[in-house]
Amino acid sequence: MGRTIGIDLGTTNSCVSCIIDGERIVIPNAEGSRTTPSVVGFTEDGDQLVGQVAKRQAQTNAENTVFAVKRLIGRRFDAPDVAQARRSCPYKIVEGPNGDAWIDVRGKEMSPSEVSALILKEMREIAEDYLQEEVEDAIITVPAYFNDAQRQATKDAGRIAGLQVSRIVNEPTAAALAYGIGGEAQRSSMKVAVYDLGGGTFDISILELTDGLFSVLSTSGDTYLGGEDFDNAIIDYIADEFEEAHGVDLLEQPMALQRLKEEAEQAKCELSSTEEVEINLPFIHTGDDGPLHIEMTLTRAKLEELVDHLIERSLDPCRTALQDAQLRRSDVDQILLVGGMTRMPKVRQRVGEFFKQEVDTSVNPDEVVAVGAAVQGGIVTGELTDVLLLDVTPLTLGVETAGGVFTPLIERNTTVPCSHTEIFSTSVDNQTMVPIHILQGERAMAVDNKSLARFELTGIPPAPRGVPKIAVTFSIDENGMVNVSARDEATGQEQSANIVADGGLNDGDIDRIIAEAQQKEEEDRLARQVMEKRNQAEGMLYSTERSLQAYGSQLPAEEFEELMQDVETVKGLISDATLDELETILATLEAAAHRLAQAMYDAMEQQSAGDTSADEEAM
Repeated sequence: MGRTIGIDLGTTNSCVSCIIDGERIVIPNAEGSRTTPSVVGFTEDGDQLVGQVAKRQAQTNAENTVFAVKRLIGRRFDAPDVAQARRSCPYKIVEGPNGDAWIDVRGKEMSPSEVSALILKEMREIAEDYLQEEVEDAIITVPAYFNDAQRQATKDAGRIAGLQVSRIVNEPTAAALAYGIGGEAQRSSMKVAVYDLGGGTFDISILELTDGLFSVLSTSGDTYLGGEDFDNAIIDYIADEFEEAHGVDLLEQPMALQRLKEEAEQAKCELSSTEEVEINLPFIHTGDDGPLHIEMTLTRAKLEELVDHLIERSLDPCRTALQDAQLRRSDVDQILLVGGMTRMPKVRQRVGEFFKQEVDTSVNPDEVVAVGAAVQGGIVTGELTDVLLLDVTPLTLGVETAGGVFTPLIERNTTVPCSHTEIFSTSVDNQTMVPIHILQGERAMAVDNKSLARFELTGIPPAPRGVPKIAVTFSIDENGMVNVSARDEATGQEQSANIVADGGLNDGDIDRIIAEAQQKEEEDRLARQVMEKRNQAEGMLYSTERSLQAYGSQLPAEEFEELMQDVETVKGLISDATLDELETILATLEAAAHRLAQAMYDAMEQQSAGDTSADEEAM
């Protein structure tokens, strides 16, 4: 078995990790960063950009740059929170074939799984570049409160990305694994609350850690609460102030909205370490009276006022998790903070007040989930043998019964894997088929819960109603996904069905997407090489121009003009250059840099020689 990597597929940023010779390694990308923006850009030329390069071009290509796709994966188009996303996203969210949320980029409709697959493929390639070997097996993390549809859609994304997804692991559980392995928690018994407030989702899990046994006691959360909502609160505030002053709604303008988003995210981060920031967005709108600008000050106190309801909203699942675990706040020994939003001082303060103790900030909130996924990979491959993980299902699984009632079969916070068997029968004479509607949720009526599947059990021998006995077994595997099997006790005939999540892709869709990707693999590889060379050329161009401005006066005028002409020539060629042309451009810039460096050294030597002669004359 090859090496198994752990991937934290985040809303805002993604991270990949692995275990090498027992050491947990967070793998940096080509730019040296240990996290990669979960952003995908689709260019006019048909290129697909992922990560930082996609984020850089977002302002000029806002309607075709997808971010926060994790919040849409496995979601229904008509969900209230998806409606909110349609308002705050510059890109277009449309209704997919089965009523789920899809994305329209440049006229092509794509499922969130397809877009997520591009991010996962990027993480796989980052790992392969670092390890210098092919990677096929991966552990992917998801929010603990993801339902079956969202988990299945995430697993589909991994498959499209060319990965064999060995396990789907809950993010708070992964964080606890990373925190507990080799530490004090592994040698003693303690209860840990993992408060995970990321870019798009919130989870709270209560775990008991005892001598290498990680038992999840309860989990709760909100799959539509995270840093994006904090950003949106700032965006709405700035946009409202601007509209009040100028009568213009910036939220209706994709490019302005993208600029607002980037400024809001930066302001939010800066306010974690400073008391106020300046918001400056020149030429945000041009109207009949000319250009309009945004210039305002945002204080930490104002930000805390804007997002206070979001922080308080995260505490309701905390109360639920404690109640389900049958614990008091004082029973929790450690509060572990995970997710980038937990860097916000107000979040740390409020969580500490809720649990009435200091929170633990010893782990890197951006990397700990990926590290935990790598640890789980070590458990799966047998590299780690002194650790056992017992996770739970976050939502109740059941069926619709007479009158549209939701009848629970497997209660939430049941340790997985698990199964439950229920006896069903017919409701009319000579019935040869029984319809079954499977759901997940906590509401009393079926219509208020998440529909997982509808299917029919057929082949039942004709008999009076109520006589046939059909034993139906509902199972949840270690990934938290649902399977169903049925057996006619009279005939011994057995049927089984894997639930295909509503809003996911069927096998035909996945095979088609994989085949298309394989056909374009060489094209994509060349496009990636061109983009990397172009980034390299733009970086060298920038440094060469700066050097010429700073030290060009030390060159002979004729040589300075020649180098400036070379720089100006290649500057106009970079954006449309082919791979071979980019190689030539790089060589030109390198030659210019070398000539400039040589001239600098010559000038320094002449100056040094002149100083020596002057000293000798003085003597």
